[in-house]
Amino acid sequence: MTTRKMRTPTFPRLPKGPNGGIQLMLIQNVEHLGKAGDVVEVKPGHANNYLLPEGLAIVATDHHKRMVDKHRAKLAEIEKQRLASLRQLADQLSKQSINVEANANDEGHLYGSVGATEIVSALKANGFTITSEQVRLEGVLKELGLYTVKIQLHQEVGTELKVWVVPTAAN
Repeated sequence: MTTRKMRTPTFPRLPKGPNGGIQLMLIQNVEHLGKAGDVVEVKPGHANNYLLPEGLAIVATDHHKRMVDKHRAKLAEIEKQRLASLRQLADQLSKQSINVEANANDEGHLYGSVGATEIVSALKANGFTITSEQVRLEGVLKELGLYTVKIQLHQEVGTELKVWVVPTAAN
């Protein structure tokens, strides 16, 4: 019986940076890494497991660098408009006060807790669309009352929102 040697599939090599990491160009802003159009150097695992599959970055070739340089002014204008709309949304959110209903005992302690998902659904009912990652809670809310919750829409745009945790209406 002869043994056959299995060939492992070969994938194209990603370009190494000067520090031994993988050089990628960001397509979108990535928190704690860079802005769209930046060439960054990351560890191979971060590139292969997160940035490339999620479509947040591409391989930094000379062609891509030239294209970004050519369109940098257009990208800056788009980002400026996006920031302006986020600032407007932050201004509207700061004027809002939302109610979140929760089951509570007579002393005002909640049987469960109120977290970011409940706040996001209450905002959605009022016509605002944000993600639960944008809600910055110190911890879950476990008592009835008024809370000030931080909302981080962008690295540069944040606001505060008044959240009333009220008891569920008895039927």
